[in-house]
Amino acid sequence: MREIIFDTETTGLDPLKGDRLVEIGCIEMVNRVATGRTYHAYFNPQRSMPMEAERVHGLSEKFLSDKPLFAHGVEEMLAFLGDSALVAHNARFDFGFLNAELRLCNRAEISLDRMVDTVAIARNLHPGAKHSLDALCSRYGIDRSHRVKHGALLDAELLAQLYVELTGGRQIGLTLVETAMMETSVATGPILDRIARPVRVFTPSAEEITRHQAFIATLSDPLWLSGQIEPAGG
Repeated sequence: MREIIFDTETTGLDPLKGDRLVEIGCIEMVNRVATGRTYHAYFNPQRSMPMEAERVHGLSEKFLSDKPLFAHGVEEMLAFLGDSALVAHNARFDFGFLNAELRLCNRAEISLDRMVDTVAIARNLHPGAKHSLDALCSRYGIDRSHRVKHGALLDAELLAQLYVELTGGRQIGLTLVETAMMETSVATGPILDRIARPVRVFTPSAEEITRHQAFIATLSDPLWLSGQIEPAGG
């Protein structure tokens, strides 16, 4: 199963008020394992960058001024996304900006049926707890010490690790190991196709036999000599 874990950075909180998407980072996962394939791009928003937004992600108006427009990178981005499920943290926010940009360049919006929201998953697993990416990384022991500011690709990488934990964690790894072993057996022969060892026979020593006979001699009228043992089920 192919899934895309993604994150966005923007100029603000509401695309309906003129805010724009300025960065997107995507991680490809197949059967909950990162393949190493990524998509990452910065976009010129064609507007100013509010200071409060820049403080969050560190992307200045000057830095973005020579970056391509979203419309110029949309084909490459859509080709990477394909028809896979799209996983994001507080996914409606990211989907809102992504679809707003697609509308601006006259492209079809991405269906919300493809949306997987890790905040919703976390709320179901941990009701009443904090569900920010930082808080959940701390809960699951995911190292984010290298995260100074928000960044779409970095946050997507953290989210990919978190998503695995939220959907089964290391137990998934056990299945993957078993699968890998089965695949290996195709090339090298069945794993269980091994030479069986002969049955090990444990013979009592002469001393053990003597001690056993001495013990039997101390028994008074044992049942197996009296013929009084009832048949099984009697």
